[in-house]
Amino acid sequence: MKLSMGKVMKTAMIAGGLATLPTVANAATAMLAATDYVGISFWTISMAMMAAAIFFLMEAGRLPGKWKTAMTIGALVQIVAAVHYFYMRDVWVSTGETPTVYRYVDWLITVPLQMVEFYFILAAVAVVSAGMFWRLMIGSLVMLVAGYLGEAGLVNAWLGFVVGMAGWAYILYEIFAGEAGKVSAESAPEAVQKSFSTMRMIVTVGWAIYPLGYFLGYLNGAADAVTLNVIYNVADVVNKIAFVGVIWAAANAEAAKA
Repeated sequence: MKLSMGKVMKTAMIAGGLATLPTVANAATAMLAATDYVGISFWTISMAMMAAAIFFLMEAGRLPGKWKTAMTIGALVQIVAAVHYFYMRDVWVSTGETPTVYRYVDWLITVPLQMVEFYFILAAVAVVSAGMFWRLMIGSLVMLVAGYLGEAGLVNAWLGFVVGMAGWAYILYEIFAGEAGKVSAESAPEAVQKSFSTMRMIVTVGWAIYPLGYFLGYLNGAADAVTLNVIYNVADVVNKIAFVGVIWAAANAEAAKA
């Protein structure tokens, strides 16, 4: 069923309205300072994510049916992340503390969705097993749950770091040498292969920022909260918006050939 532009815009406007609802009990004490680079980055990136969500939803209505699921999931990733960024901004501006809980709630929703995007873009052009879907999902959850338990002090920080790294390594194995990597190399058209390769590099290089931040911020204390949050926020731009943008590029290239 085709999505009308009116329905797409209505959905995006509702999501944007919900994201901008006040979340601080006393807004007068939570004004954004001109030198608060962390707070400014939260604001700027949250609006960029909402804009990306609207764009991806509109494109989902235009692109061929086999790409609609991937594009819709990509838009949902942006919406969920934007809502959490508004909450994280309020926590930071109000308390000056790193919004660890909100950040991990965001990641626990958006990262598994991003991982299954590998499955959906390959499923759009080739035959893939359901096992790929579940392996990517489980690997991402192991990585994130371990990271949260370590950063929240619920388990030994080093244990959380090691288990989280193991989950990330499992994901990398799947998309480079596992079924996902093989299907891309052997069955996917050129545009999808290029997009898959770029997405894979984002997961490899872009995601490396997060364990580095964990190590510097929580294991040896070398990074202060301001530096850590700005780096995380900038990383999310690449690892969320650019990640889905690559999928859109593959879908657009395939649609142009039709």
